Amino acid sequence: MSVFQHASFYTTVAQLRQLPAPDSVEIAFAGRSNAGKSSAINSLTNRSRLAFVSKTPGRTQNLNFFHLNGGFLVDLPGYGYAKVPPEVRQHWEWLLSTYLQTRESLYGMVLIMDVRHPLTPLDRQMLDWFSPTGKPVHILLTKSDKLSRQQAQKTLSHVRALLQDAYAQCSVQLFSSLTREGVEEAATLLGTWLEKKTSPVHTQC
Repeated sequence: MSVFQHASFYTTVAQLRQLPAPDSVEIAFAGRSNAGKSSAINSLTNRSRLAFVSKTPGRTQNLNFFHLNGGFLVDLPGYGYAKVPPEVRQHWEWLLSTYLQTRESLYGMVLIMDVRHPLTPLDRQMLDWFSPTGKPVHILLTKSDKLSRQQAQKTLSHVRALLQDAYAQCSVQLFSSLTREGVEEAATLLGTWLEKKTSPVHTQC
């Protein structure tokens, strides 16, 4: 049974002092607004509305913790949405950066990218910024159903080649919430992350 099967909402964190005690493994989900992050979380947990899928990008404004069998899934605010007020965006960035760079119980990050627009400048900035932590990153190229099988595989190969040159320790796969392509693959990998009860031997992403 998947460790994501019985996921349940735990808490919303707007300030660092509200973070749960760091005694369980945490996996952060990050990505550009509208890249399909909420849909990916819902697919992995097999729940239609665990993470709210909004037609308005930028809705997630805090760190949302979901309890899993073995740890926590942490839904982070989407980045790159220009219509968010500057003061709100600044708060997101501060909360996001401080959590990702200093949280000891954070094992790794799942980075969501639209397969039609992978490795945008903001995605690369996130990878460059997160690399010093040495923690693993797994990239989900979402909405793979929007491309033909040949196009999707070509994009996957291209992204994988770029990662090998610049971010050799990152992993990547195709993912579709609509067809459920890659759901089992991602759940299996992330399940191994949650089984890490101690800090991993980190290598630079």
